[in-house]
Amino acid sequence: AAPTRVFAFRDARWAPDPVLEPSAAVRSPQPAPLVIDNGSFQTRAGWACPDPSVPAEPLLRFRSLAARSRGARGGAGAETQVGNDLGSPEPLRWLLRSPFDRNVPVQLELQELLLDHVFQRLGVSSQGCVDHPIVLTEAVCNPLYSRQMMSELLFECYQVPKVSYGVDSLYSFYHNRRQNWPCSGLVISSGYQCTHILPVLEGRLDAKNCKRINLGGCQAAVYLQRLLQLKYPGHFAAITLSRMEEILHEHSYIAQDYIEELQKWRCPEYYEDNVHKMQLPFSNKLLGSTVASEEKQEKRQQQLRRLQELNARRREEKLQLDQERLDRLLYVQELLEDGQMDQFHKALVELNMDSAEELQSYINKLSLSVEQTKQKILQSEVNIEVDVVDSKPETPDLDPLGSEQSLEDVESINEFEPLFAEEQPEVEKPVAAVQPVFNLAEYHQLFLGTERIRAPEIVFQPSLIGEDQAGIAETMQYVLERYSKEQQAILVQNVFLTGGNTMYPGLKARIQKELLEMRPFQSSFQVSLASSPVLDAWYGARDWAVEHMTREEGWISRKDYEEKGGEYLKEHCASNVYVPIRLPKQAPRAAEAPSRASGTGNPGEQA
Repeated sequence: AAPTRVFAFRDARWAPDPVLEPSAAVRSPQPAPLVIDNGSFQTRAGWACPDPSVPAEPLLRFRSLAARSRGARGGAGAETQVGNDLGSPEPLRWLLRSPFDRNVPVQLELQELLLDHVFQRLGVSSQGCVDHPIVLTEAVCNPLYSRQMMSELLFECYQVPKVSYGVDSLYSFYHNRRQNWPCSGLVISSGYQCTHILPVLEGRLDAKNCKRINLGGCQAAVYLQRLLQLKYPGHFAAITLSRMEEILHEHSYIAQDYIEELQKWRCPEYYEDNVHKMQLPFSNKLLGSTVASEEKQEKRQQQLRRLQELNARRREEKLQLDQERLDRLLYVQELLEDGQMDQFHKALVELNMDSAEELQSYINKLSLSVEQTKQKILQSEVNIEVDVVDSKPETPDLDPLGSEQSLEDVESINEFEPLFAEEQPEVEKPVAAVQPVFNLAEYHQLFLGTERIRAPEIVFQPSLIGEDQAGIAETMQYVLERYSKEQQAILVQNVFLTGGNTMYPGLKARIQKELLEMRPFQSSFQVSLASSPVLDAWYGARDWAVEHMTREEGWISRKDYEEKGGEYLKEHCASNVYVPIRLPKQAPRAAEAPSRASGTGNPGEQA
């Protein structure tokens, strides 16, 4: 028998980031660069310092999200939470905001919140400014406007001394470089929002032939959520995006041949051996049959007693009020009988009555009401006594000798039995006979069959979700065909996979299969995966920062920013290609004026 593959959702909560105390090595002999991998899914930050006392790993890792609550009325003002301070994204899903549109930061006020969080938690203690150089990642072929706004934020708001921009996937390629650097290769980077095919020739990005696919881990999670919500409409609210991301990270894989893999899943034996069952949280108390019948009866009797006590208390209060009003009316009637007419008429006016007949009518009604209430109170006391007697099991067998007293008790119980007929316990069958054939735990399970391969497949077949785009294989072939055969052979010798969306099992084998189909017969190629697809971008940026700490290459100083504008970029081995804005030259106005004058001065010649 196949082992049962039942997995529980971890639903892990994010722990708030502590405020770290930086080492003295990051301040002396000169401020160490601060490396920030500004990803659309996660932000990673840490120090680039060769000193062994400074950890050579990102000290902060948090989701690139912020939520701003409006605050309670009359209470504290709006509260802003960033990254791991959110705890869990699902309760605040409708409040979450990201500075990114796809993989390009466009909401700079939200980007400022993320940077504030980074500087505060890393313990940057400089007054009024951040006096550390900044190494920041940006998107491939980042729009000039986005870089301009980011430079303005860093130089004007934080007063940084210098900044360097680089592409995250190229930093990862730089970190995993071989001995013969600069080298060439084809970088396939797939992240949360986008997938890029980047050709690198002699250590530099060939930006003209870069291609982007607008699909990544976010679209796969939304597609998987839609599939499971259609499959399990009863658990619509429990199928959240966070849980879908957990399924993608831990239970999905890339099929080497998608159609062939679907045919395998049609086999019942293969399905039973490979299906993953995700256990949703549930409670046994939701099912009525799981509660013992004795507990039901006890709860029902307790509720009945509480209702009877509540009714008795209300009747006593009503009896007390009616009795006080009746005593007041009888006192006024005694004034009439004693002949004190002035006080009698004054009392009638206070009671809002017109005559003695009306007074007598009210006295009769109140007297009747008081008597009826007293009878109900007495009846309820008897009912409570009967209920106590009735709650004892097997009442007729209390007196096995059959004395007269016990028979009278039984007769008195039978007199009040109609009052509580609905509360009498029914003759119950054994519990095993009434339990339905229904497994509550299995009802709250999500069976992951073909969904394990359907969601990640969208980067190879975007048409699965209705996207009119080419997949990775077609785009890779299109990029390679733009080069000569010699350059193609060089590029395919180093096909490099990086990014969080490339961590699916089987992705490397799938890329090898696609290359085998598109490359000429008996040609060679090599596919490699980043040592840490998620963190290698930060590690590569740190390597570059440590090596170029004392150089001017790749750093944009404040003087460069003021002279050449915020969109200016100093190129380096892992950066974008700088394309300055070229405005068309306008003709000088002084030369235009004489021509206009000569044209308008002789209308006869023009005719």
